[in-house]
Amino acid sequence: MSQQIYQALRRGANAEAATLARQALAEGHKDTGTLSAAALAFRAIGERETALSTIDAAIAQMPDDAELHFLRAGMLLDTRDLGGAQAALAQTIALDPNQYGAYVVQAQMAIGRNDLDEAERQTKLAARVAPEHPWTLMLEGVLASRRGDHDRALTLLSAASKDAPEDVQVISALGFAYLAKGHLAFAEQAFRRLIEKTGEVQLHGLLAQIVLQQGRPAEAADALAVLLADPAHATPSLQAFAGELELQAKRFDRAKPLLQAAFTAHPDSRRATNGLLLLWEATGNTEETQAMLDGALEQDAQWDHVWIARLAMEAFGSEAAATVVSRWNTARPDHLPALQAQLALESGTGAHEASEVTARRITSLQPGHGNANELLFNRLLARDPAAAVTFVEGLLPAASPQARLMLRRWVGMAQDAADRPADAIATWLASTAEETAQVGPPPAPTTPPARWPEMGTVVEGARAPAVFLYGAPGAQVDRIANVLQRALPEFRGDRFSTAVQDPFQDTNVPARLAQGEFTAEQVAAGWLSQLPARGIGPNGAVIDWIPFWDNAWLLALRPQLPHARLLLALRDPRDMLLEWFAFGAPMALRVTDANSAAQWLAAHLSQIADIIEQDLFPHTVVRTDAPGEDLERLATRFAEALGVPAFPTPPRELLGPDRIPAGRWLAYREALAGPFATLTPVAVRLGYRQD
Repeated sequence: MSQQIYQALRRGANAEAATLARQALAEGHKDTGTLSAAALAFRAIGERETALSTIDAAIAQMPDDAELHFLRAGMLLDTRDLGGAQAALAQTIALDPNQYGAYVVQAQMAIGRNDLDEAERQTKLAARVAPEHPWTLMLEGVLASRRGDHDRALTLLSAASKDAPEDVQVISALGFAYLAKGHLAFAEQAFRRLIEKTGEVQLHGLLAQIVLQQGRPAEAADALAVLLADPAHATPSLQAFAGELELQAKRFDRAKPLLQAAFTAHPDSRRATNGLLLLWEATGNTEETQAMLDGALEQDAQWDHVWIARLAMEAFGSEAAATVVSRWNTARPDHLPALQAQLALESGTGAHEASEVTARRITSLQPGHGNANELLFNRLLARDPAAAVTFVEGLLPAASPQARLMLRRWVGMAQDAADRPADAIATWLASTAEETAQVGPPPAPTTPPARWPEMGTVVEGARAPAVFLYGAPGAQVDRIANVLQRALPEFRGDRFSTAVQDPFQDTNVPARLAQGEFTAEQVAAGWLSQLPARGIGPNGAVIDWIPFWDNAWLLALRPQLPHARLLLALRDPRDMLLEWFAFGAPMALRVTDANSAAQWLAAHLSQIADIIEQDLFPHTVVRTDAPGEDLERLATRFAEALGVPAFPTPPRELLGPDRIPAGRWLAYREALAGPFATLTPVAVRLGYRQD
């Protein structure tokens, strides 16, 4: 309906637009788009109070929408006799009572419906009449802001404000322009002035958002308190927001009634439910929160998020948690979320037979359910690998393309467990080749220089420690990264989710560095310059997990970062090749066949062997063949790499499973005879058996 209203307004058929607006509202169209269009229609035919109440209804639904607040600011001009607005209107009438005001109103209407081209046309017409008028500058500034030219917008609106410092529309437009530019302190000042001049309570919601973005939750909550004092504005969503702010400000006594009131009014709201849990975590009012959640579930058992919240209050695997899960399944039999909770409880507490029964119930309702099928597969894999192969092959025809790739890896795992190495490697290679077809090939290792640059001098206390973690494909470096990430706030694994804009993110840099296209200083400076953006000070300690290694990096590290250290994850290269084919690598590299992959891995690991044999750079090697077998030794290696006296012994579960157990390559000596022959020399250099 909103588009029909706007079309009528564009044609100048204001009465028709108002009729359409009334029809839309009578039929129950109360979305913000319809409400804002209706408000413009009522304003166009002079029904100012109706226009204002309609835009208020839209703002009540979306109190943080800047465009709705700007529309309302324009409508205030029609209904309030404010000094600044009155003076501006008087000047407008004096210039051209029949033209200028019409241009301004039409431009504002066009801005309100996001028709910026029409708004610009009307603004140009207004500028012909009064190019220096504050409202002309205001319209030009608003248009510039809406088009992303925030600097020009602020220049224009500042000039308008200088000419009409008390004009509420100019103040409003300037406030929103500051907000768009990110000048929060100036935006706050503008909207405080606007509230002071207009007494508009509704603007306190926007003010609260601006203050919160500046890190002052207590003041933001105080701003909302003005709104909440009026029952007409004290909506459950606003109560929930205010309660969250009070929690952030650690004013728990003020947060409690707000969050509880929001949940009582709307237990169907995920935000209100989450607020109640946050209150429980902050205050420990366990019995009270449990009673509120249980009471809501007695009213309506359909709210899954309330069940989840109630379950979150119990220790995992406890009798109380089991009781909640049982209640949920009784209230909603054969309901997937309830069954999923039961499956998580049973599988997590070792109730294998019960978990299989639940998993089968889930797959009967949703045949492609990932977690349930994975549990059934793993159970079959443990007791009957051949049956596991059949089970997964039965899932393949109905699977999505993405799921099919994962399922094919499962087939390979089952073939491996069934001692069918030739079949397993064929399955894994086909999957890996398909998955990596669109990524780049492994970069060729660079040739070592005739002479390495001298190591720089480590100045005591000049820089905090820097550790570069690396593991070649198949080295299971992610197991080491998981331990370090849990233990050390200085650990950074962000390169695998968001590309860091430094040389160590680019696999092409080593070759260019070796060719002299980059200098050591540029590489080091590029890395250091990105540390603040990653939450590390220029001289702060960091453990940086890098996706790729080439010894050419030493051309930069040796002279420029001598205080750094390498932490290298390493295992038998033949197990690494098998792991790479079976489970991929943290950084995807194209794999076409086993022989070429083995040749590249052998050359790549030869560089690692050079580092170890020639001590080219300070380094620590962590053997990941079976890291969980000697956790104390693993902790010692971490301490050595980090340059600290001791490192806490990590829990075994943090290391995850041995996906390809140490020595598993022996079962593949026939199926991968050629690739293993290629890898054996470097395996021996790295300390592993020849055959």
